[in-house]
Amino acid sequence: MYVDGFNLYYGGKGLVGGRGQQGWEWLDLRRLVTTIVTDRSGWGAPASTRVVYCTARVGGRDDPTTPQDQDTYLRALRAAASVDLVAEGTYVSRVAVGPLAVRDRRGRPQLVAAQWPVMVQDADGAAVAAGRFMVSVARRQEKGSDVNVASHLLIDICSGEVDAAVVVSNDSDLAFPVSWARERVPVGIINPTRNYFAGPLEGTPGSGAGSHWWYRLRPDDLREAQLPPMVGRLSRPEGW
Repeated sequence: MYVDGFNLYYGGKGLVGGRGQQGWEWLDLRRLVTTIVTDRSGWGAPASTRVVYCTARVGGRDDPTTPQDQDTYLRALRAAASVDLVAEGTYVSRVAVGPLAVRDRRGRPQLVAAQWPVMVQDADGAAVAAGRFMVSVARRQEKGSDVNVASHLLIDICSGEVDAAVVVSNDSDLAFPVSWARERVPVGIINPTRNYFAGPLEGTPGSGAGSHWWYRLRPDDLREAQLPPMVGRLSRPEGW
C-alpha cells in the first residue's frame, strides 16, 4: 500500500469541506486502506499488509505549530504500527512569477487581459490592448512524494515483496509505474480527491495481471479510520 501523503491530505481537506473541519486528519493509514480493500475491492481481507507513506516535512513560516503537529502525527503512525515505512521528500518555498489567470469551466487557466475598468497604459498614456498582468506569489510545494511512491512500488514488485498493490493518489505522474505494475500484479487505485480519476490512471479490470479496481474516497472513510486520541504519550493535535 503506497500513500501519496500530500495528495491524500489536500484531497481529504476538499472532501470534508475545507480548512477548519475536524475529525479526519488523525488518520490510521493501515486501517483506512485495509478497510477499503476488504469491503470494496473484491480481493477480500488481506493476509498481511505493507504500508509506505510518502510525504515531506512542512515549513512553519505561515503557522509555527504545523511542523510540530506533523511530527507528532508521524511519530504516532510509527508508534501505532500504522505504517511500515515513512519515505520523506522535501518541502520547497519560493516566489513564482506568472501571468494573472482565472479558471475556465473545466478548471484550466485562462489568462486575464487588460480591459476597462482596469487598463494598462504605455509611457505616453496610450492603452495597451490585451496587455497582461504579471504577478508574483508565494509557492510552497512538496517534492519527491510521487517519485517515492513510484520507486517503492516498483522495487517491491521486482523483489517479490508484494503480490498485489494499492496506490492512494490521483497524480497522473504515476501513470507509467502504475501501468507497469498492472502487468505483473493486481493493482487498486484509491482516489483521495473530489475530482474524477486522472485519465492516465484509469484502465480496465482485466488487463495484464487482472483483478484491478478503482475507488474514490468518501468523507466517512476518513472519519471512521482515526487513530485513538492518545497513542502512547502522543495526543492528537488540537483542531485535528
